[in-house]
Amino acid sequence: MELKGVYTALVTPFKNDIFDEHAFKRLIALQIEGGVDGLVPCGSTGEASTLDYEEHKRVIELAVECAKKTVPVIAGTGSNSTNEAIELTEMAKEVGADMCLLTTPYYNKPTQEGLYRHYRKIAEEVDIPLILYNIPGRTGINMTPETVKRLAEIPGIEGIKEASGSLVQVTEIYRLTKGKFTILSGDDNLFLPMLSVGAVGIISVLSNILPAKMKALYKTFLEDRDIQKSRDINADLMPLFQGIFIETNPIPVKEALFYMGIIEEEFRLPLCTMSEANKIVLRDLLKKYGLLNKE
Repeated sequence: MELKGVYTALVTPFKNDIFDEHAFKRLIALQIEGGVDGLVPCGSTGEASTLDYEEHKRVIELAVECAKKTVPVIAGTGSNSTNEAIELTEMAKEVGADMCLLTTPYYNKPTQEGLYRHYRKIAEEVDIPLILYNIPGRTGINMTPETVKRLAEIPGIEGIKEASGSLVQVTEIYRLTKGKFTILSGDDNLFLPMLSVGAVGIISVLSNILPAKMKALYKTFLEDRDIQKSRDINADLMPLFQGIFIETNPIPVKEALFYMGIIEEEFRLPLCTMSEANKIVLRDLLKKYGLLNKE
């Protein structure tokens, strides 16, 4: 499959601390209607770290069922244990995922050689396309462009979700891989700048609530080559790019989906609801964009 465009990092809705399948189906229907290019369940936005194995499996399985092969499903299967990551990746393949997204191991703080061996082992053990995921703000480790270059040479490793926040790092990955390795933005507010230095898409948080707008930003810049229009869309979306990260992701985007009437206002500890002050800010922002369905 061609890896480019807008992929939604899906939230995981809960109701009474149980995976809310009905709300998840509504959310996926909104994504497909909005024209996204793919679905990404069980990433950090999907609170994967608090899902048990059976929940993790069911979330991916239901995403595959709802996608009905109209769009690909990229399942989050990362872990700080290589063996567990292999197990989750095998499971995702079995239930029909098209690709897997694997974050760098968190807490362990492996060396660059350790990162290389971790991903190489997974690629050797499971025959499914893999996407690297670099997000040092959450994992405590940055995967360098040099390590990405080495990993790009391994069959089955197809691209990277880059969320270091560094355009220099993105440019270095592009340079070292000679523009032949797929780079996806992992930062909504850097989507447009990253497109300009080599990215070909995004795994987005904001597309949970505005999939069509995110797709329009991608299309105007990379397909239509309408620079001015893409700048205007980006500027229009910037308050939302900032607002959905006013607290730890995915708290604000789940609150937004609640105010839009799509999911329940429920998180799994240690995440919890937003502060009242930030709720006011978020509601005002949603009202401005015509997205507020409940006060």
